[in-house]
Amino acid sequence: MPAGLTDAGGRVVASGMDGSAGLLLVVSATLLGLALSPLTESAIARRLPRLACRNTAPIRITTAVLTGILCGAFTWRLGMDLSLPAFIFLAVIGVQLSRIDIALHLLPNPLVLILLAGGFFLLLMPGLLNLQADNLLRSVLGALILFAGYLILGLISPGAIGMGDVKLAAPVGLYLGYLGWGQLLYGGLLCFIFNGLVTVAVLSKKGRKEATEVAHGPSMLGALAGTLLFLR
Repeated sequence: MPAGLTDAGGRVVASGMDGSAGLLLVVSATLLGLALSPLTESAIARRLPRLACRNTAPIRITTAVLTGILCGAFTWRLGMDLSLPAFIFLAVIGVQLSRIDIALHLLPNPLVLILLAGGFFLLLMPGLLNLQADNLLRSVLGALILFAGYLILGLISPGAIGMGDVKLAAPVGLYLGYLGWGQLLYGGLLCFIFNGLVTVAVLSKKGRKEATEVAHGPSMLGALAGTLLFLR
């Protein structure tokens, strides 16, 4: 069984699941992710027509599969914790944001705001029901801290960090802060490291003149997912 998540005081706040019940829950979450992915993509295309890009069948399938895998992985990691819906929401919206950023080099404000507001309200419920106000406060502080860090970098080096990345730092910090101070620290560092690696890879492939834009959203969201799944 995977080790449970712990808060800043070392108390276990969530744990994985064993046996057939756990397997059934993971499979159900994976299927839910597979179903929600095309529905979410269609809703985005209807509400935000400018984001509607012509995705091929392989792209749609890849997006759905990745969403399903993340939903299943988060469920395996968290088990029946009350925060699970918030992380399912993160998987669904996060993969769509990554797809759009890769295709259009754009992190649309409405989707970033939906991820931030939806994540906050979904994390609000377990915080209130479990009387863990420290988790909620840490989430808000995490959002502010990571947003401020990216904002400073964006102002210092606007060519390296776009305002879309700065805005995405807020929901990423929200989730990292909920997981714990250590997760916020190491997850934030992973975001910067992954961003740097992606930039180097793009520059080495396209050259400095052609690589005018780099999609950092997927690496930031990937760092968040990796922190949840592997950092204890």
